[in-house]
Amino acid sequence: MTTSTTHIPPIRSQVRDAITRAWERAIAAGSLPALPSDAEPVEVEVARPSHPEHGDLSTNLAMKLARPYRRSPLAIAGVLAEELALSGPGEEGGPLIAEAVAAAPGFVNVRLTDGALERSIDAILAAPQAWGRVTTQRPERVDVEFVSANPTGPLHIGNARGAFVGDLLCRVLEAGGHTVTREYYFNDFGGQIRQLGSSVAAHRAGTPPPEDGYRGAYVADLAAAMPEEVWQSASGLGADREWIVGTWASEEVRAGIEASLARLGVRFDRWTTEGSIHRDAWVDRAIGRLNEGGHLYEADGALWFRSTAFGDDKDRVVRRSNGELTYFGSDIGYLVEKFSRGFDRLIYVWGADHHGTVARLRNAAVAMGFDRDAVEVMLIAWVRFVRDGREISMSKRSGEFITLDELLEEIGVDAARWFFASRGHTSGIDFDIELAKKQSSENPVYYVQYAHARIASIVRKAREAGLSAASSVAGGLAGAPEAALAREVVRLPEVVEDAVAAGETQGVTAFATDLATAFHAFYRDARVVDSDEPERSRRRLALAEATRITLANALGLLGISAPDSM
Repeated sequence: MTTSTTHIPPIRSQVRDAITRAWERAIAAGSLPALPSDAEPVEVEVARPSHPEHGDLSTNLAMKLARPYRRSPLAIAGVLAEELALSGPGEEGGPLIAEAVAAAPGFVNVRLTDGALERSIDAILAAPQAWGRVTTQRPERVDVEFVSANPTGPLHIGNARGAFVGDLLCRVLEAGGHTVTREYYFNDFGGQIRQLGSSVAAHRAGTPPPEDGYRGAYVADLAAAMPEEVWQSASGLGADREWIVGTWASEEVRAGIEASLARLGVRFDRWTTEGSIHRDAWVDRAIGRLNEGGHLYEADGALWFRSTAFGDDKDRVVRRSNGELTYFGSDIGYLVEKFSRGFDRLIYVWGADHHGTVARLRNAAVAMGFDRDAVEVMLIAWVRFVRDGREISMSKRSGEFITLDELLEEIGVDAARWFFASRGHTSGIDFDIELAKKQSSENPVYYVQYAHARIASIVRKAREAGLSAASSVAGGLAGAPEAALAREVVRLPEVVEDAVAAGETQGVTAFATDLATAFHAFYRDARVVDSDEPERSRRRLALAEATRITLANALGLLGISAPDSM
């Protein structure tokens, strides 16, 4: 058996292809008819059975074919199972399917050969960095905009979920073969910057802060850190003090936000300001495009977009009667600017309170000639942070909030990442900070990390005994402990495929937990380091190393560390 198998497709894809070929052979042999010309195309789907004893993978193809064929799904499943059982070696060289069984009401359950598992394990060992990354037939250039908190104060824990969701989404899209740009958009254009400036200037001058200003220790810190030349410039005759101080302070805050996100393991490729969208005339371009299509009109001195023509419940104001642009006006300019950079898809990660903005944004995209489906908005449910039974306020103006840095200091980056990665973005969460701290040693992320560290320790122990991992596990997966672990290991690519399709990562955390459990069971039942049986030991070490690689790559996909010792 060769080990030049670094580009083996995911097991699930191989089985899907084998089922497709079996269906085609059944049609060619006359065992099944061709689909009627007026029938809808039928997609071959493959999934894991609910009960592992039913097989490694299963398809419901027979149930999909029952109506167009006007046959019993179980009878169709029987034909497909026979063709699969008769199939020869797969495309990767060697039998793929050990057994195919028809089961009521019309499933075909498939069990893999040991050789198929061995080829996949050997591929992991040959190219560990590539393991878990999948390809797509339609790679896209995707822009993901997330966090985008205004630079009027440090990131508080209310912004944390957007940071996690956006970063995790970018990671899985890249693992799925897409090219991703991470983007942060912030308001440097409106009254909030002036309010920040007046608040910082008041502290610097020793006067009470304005009633509508910002409070909190960070405002005093900004005032104390302001360079003398900035203060002198802001204090000059005729100077716009609020704007000069606010512009400086907002850039300081933005730098702090970037540092906080970097600590979290979140980076951005591009920081875009609302001011640049106006200065570079992108809003004017957007208004021009809408005007050319007849999608704008004036009423009561304001400029309106005919959003109702695209299904919205009311038209939307682009420019107010006083000449000021609305946020929507800035949004359509930003939309045009993004598409001008050649993206195939734009993804916005917004809080649930932005639900009213989604329809008008996508309607404007269509009106300007863009594909509605190319504009996606992920609305994330809020997290309610609780300490000692009391909900924590998230007000920058009052100055009462816990910063993201403080949260990470208390519970750690890895635990925080796991917490958010294991929950769907549309599910509301109560996050008890004290409870998270108390339970940190029992957190599932530590359970998974411990499995990785345990394997690293086993490898060190083996090295001391003069044993090293084999380059191939060929012939080493026939035993029950080995085969059970290998069946978990080879699932990673399909888990990544599902994460890419769903834009969610809770499947990855569930897989990592299952794999850690499977390894602990394997180590309980199989003696890995055994000088009396060196060849078996070397193959078991190879399987353990493939497991370690898989755990590390799954954790890496989530931005979580994989320690070699704990």
